[in-house]
Amino acid sequence: MRGYAICTEPRSGSVFLCRLLTSTGLLGRPTEYFNVDAVQTALGITGYPHDPEAQLAAIPALGATHNGVYGLKLFSSQFDDVRATRWAERLPQLSFIHLQRADLLGQAISLVRASQTQQWTSFRPALGEAAYDRALINDTLIGLARAQTRWAYYFARNGLPVLTLVSEEVVRDPQATAEAVGRLVGLPEAPRVDMAGIGDLGIQRDALSETWRARFIAESRDLGAFH
Repeated sequence: MRGYAICTEPRSGSVFLCRLLTSTGLLGRPTEYFNVDAVQTALGITGYPHDPEAQLAAIPALGATHNGVYGLKLFSSQFDDVRATRWAERLPQLSFIHLQRADLLGQAISLVRASQTQQWTSFRPALGEAAYDRALINDTLIGLARAQTRWAYYFARNGLPVLTLVSEEVVRDPQATAEAVGRLVGLPEAPRVDMAGIGDLGIQRDALSETWRARFIAESRDLGAFH
């Protein structure tokens, strides 16, 4: 067996990436295997274990396609939660993908809105109202920047080769993305993306997002400050 971990942060386009890789039928079934709710939603599995050790043991089976390639996704906060399992050392033939979003402010705004409304994907209804909060957006922006830097430091400190993906480029060319991941895990053939298998994942960014962006920049802009 061999596989990969998608290391990222929320609102990075990771659901789209996981679905497009799954659609190939050759690149595993990546999802948040250290998150019970995510597994139940993505795979329809009830009774998934809450214990991190049991979750780790389930990854090679649940996360793999018939060719023995498995995938998983995790955020830095989940790494903190399951650190004691030493998952990165125990998963077989593990490679690493660092998924980032070029538009960091857009990611922060998206995360604030999703946290307020609990609408994490476009096909789910909003359960609350979104309200502009400059301080919250700023704190979220800082948190995302720190979290992505934690990943970069982790890879560098451990001398790990990493496939870096940018979400905007993933959306622009899903097939090239799948082929890059295929090369990462050593597939003998090029995987083919089935766009029909990705499903309806609409872009949630809208006019309100752009209004918040313009307001935040207007209230925060200071070229003399370097925090």
